[in-house]
Amino acid sequence: YPFPTNFAGNSVRFTSRQVEAIQSGNNPGLTLIVGPPGTGKTDVAVQIIANLYKTNPGHRTLIITHSNAALNDIFAKVMIRGDVPPRYLLRLGSGERSLQTHVYMDESEEAYSKAGRVAHTLQKRNELLSYVQALSVSLKITKASDNSEYTCESSSYFYLHHVQSRMEIFEEKVKGLKSVEESANILTIFPFSNYFKLSQTETKLLTLKEARDMFAQLRALFEELKEYRPLELLRTQRQRTNYLLTKQAKVIAMTCTHASMIRRQLMDLKFQYDSVVMEEAGQMLEVETFIPLLLQPGDHSQRLKRLVLIGDHNQLPPVVKNRSFQKYSRFDQSMFSRFIRLGVPAIQLNCQGRARPEIANLYRWRYDDLQDLDLAEASTTYDSANAGFVHTFQFIDVPDYQGRGESNPAPYVFQNLGEAEYIVALFQYMVLIGYNPKKISILTTYNGQKNLIQDIIAQRCGSSTPLAGVKPGAISTVDQYQGQQNDIILLSFVRTSSLGFMRDVRRLVVATSRSRLGLYAFGRLSLFDGCHELKNAMNVFHSKPHKLELVIGEHFGSLRQKDESIPDDKSYEVENVETLGSIVHSMLQQQISS
Repeated sequence: YPFPTNFAGNSVRFTSRQVEAIQSGNNPGLTLIVGPPGTGKTDVAVQIIANLYKTNPGHRTLIITHSNAALNDIFAKVMIRGDVPPRYLLRLGSGERSLQTHVYMDESEEAYSKAGRVAHTLQKRNELLSYVQALSVSLKITKASDNSEYTCESSSYFYLHHVQSRMEIFEEKVKGLKSVEESANILTIFPFSNYFKLSQTETKLLTLKEARDMFAQLRALFEELKEYRPLELLRTQRQRTNYLLTKQAKVIAMTCTHASMIRRQLMDLKFQYDSVVMEEAGQMLEVETFIPLLLQPGDHSQRLKRLVLIGDHNQLPPVVKNRSFQKYSRFDQSMFSRFIRLGVPAIQLNCQGRARPEIANLYRWRYDDLQDLDLAEASTTYDSANAGFVHTFQFIDVPDYQGRGESNPAPYVFQNLGEAEYIVALFQYMVLIGYNPKKISILTTYNGQKNLIQDIIAQRCGSSTPLAGVKPGAISTVDQYQGQQNDIILLSFVRTSSLGFMRDVRRLVVATSRSRLGLYAFGRLSLFDGCHELKNAMNVFHSKPHKLELVIGEHFGSLRQKDESIPDDKSYEVENVETLGSIVHSMLQQQISS
């Protein structure tokens, strides 16, 4: 059986553990997949969805995630792969507005919402019917000047009486051919040469296989029109969207929050599905995990066959703001974590391909046998040094700035002006030596610090400055950035009097695993050194100096390797934020004068 060639496939070969996870996800029942950072959880989920569609075309699969960003990520990858035809894809919820479909195909951004799918389906129907009209004219059934228009219903009769009958006659004549030479010359018996615009020479060279491939194209055309026929009978928008949801769509994506909002509507529609693939399962409350399993009536017609939970219990748990519920009732324990604690068999992905191996060491100790993909070890990108930096990662010790460490301007609001100024100055330095600002993300552990950094960026990169309009790829908190990544991460820990919730190892794992090529963390070293829970990660940080070290005169695009020695006159140790600020100021003045 020939391997299909009409979809993109996966650019990186799956590891043996990923293959095991995909096979388990295709089987009925419960599958738990533990995915450490960068191990390809989303790619595994996309392959499971593709396999379920290919092996069970009549089945319906739900994709559930905790956040809209993660849902759009996995949905976009399903689209790019091309295993599932676009007419069978549906994205529910308001988050589809930010789904960047136009980047991948000629679709509007709203094409995968319910209304967008109806509009696209009607447009596609008209396009296919125009092909039917052209076929009718080529067979001289109708004339080009006729005003008659085909519908999905009349096109099915047209196929039965005029297309299928000609195919059958063709096959009978092929059986009567006596030799291979005759079978290669089918000029006199191929019925659709006018429609396919085959010249006399091309028709003589047409092989039997090519002719049957053209028959397959025509069958696919009429089969697709057959699926659109109910939309001719249903007149209102609500009826059409409900039909797409309950009958036509095979892969339906929504967040767990949206699932709870529309559960009653889906129950009334007698919505049914066979499989649930749940990403970010470790971030969902137990009730948020249960609700997507209960979106269809619980009578004998219930047909849920498999549940795939993909997550990482070593990263951040569900957010529960009530401390009593969180600490004493364990509401912050996800169902995924509960299953892991109870010893339910799980498959742990064991090869990461996101970060440099030395950066992965910051969180590798939290997992059993977490290795690096050969791609991460052999890629020239990973072998190259970060231009302008001596090291690929550092923990920079930030002393009091203007006599202060952390500040608390309002209840539950924590800020650190010294770290904020340091990070913004380093961001400016990187942009000035040629880094793409979109490849840099600034993370912090508190919303107050995030707002402070945004204000300083607005000042330093305002309309009247040389860096006007320059913004990093993201300014976010660690919790909000879980599941995302970037080349360079600048991280602010904020606290100087106590660790606060950074004592939670899971938050440190998330914070240190967002970067691919460079991680530069800013904090109070003595505070973190005194925390036993973070000892393993701090031991890795201690392998590098705790003062920022730069390479003077080097710009982005340098061919220097990360292990290459640097002359003493090129290496510069930054003493504090004021020193870096003066360096950036002189670079800006030089840029203005030039």
